[in-house]
Amino acid sequence: MGKRVLLIEDEPNIIEAISFILSRDGWTVHTHEDGLTAMDKLRSLPPDLVILDVMLPGRSGFDILRDLRSSETTKNIPVMMLTARGQDKDRDMAARLGATHFMTKPFSNAEVRDLVRNLIEA
Repeated sequence: MGKRVLLIEDEPNIIEAISFILSRDGWTVHTHEDGLTAMDKLRSLPPDLVILDVMLPGRSGFDILRDLRSSETTKNIPVMMLTARGQDKDRDMAARLGATHFMTKPFSNAEVRDLVRNLIEA
């Protein structure tokens, strides 16, 4: 297993926290902050897992998830969606578009680590 994750997030504190948590757990963490070019990044080096923020500059995480699921190269990659808004409509939209898991911010370090482990082992 390659243990590579692509974190698509624009909040520096979240990037730093998740990168630290997962790096300590043996993951190679690549980050990307722009919604407009996220699919280019995904296609260039498909990761083992994507952590995708809902609200990004340029394009929403939902739009990126829709493209990710419709592409032969990326359609089977597990995707954990992150959002500061935990509304049911956001959860429902993520589920309809094919998110593997949906997590609200703030989150605990252990929760992120354990969910990433479970998603990749599933």
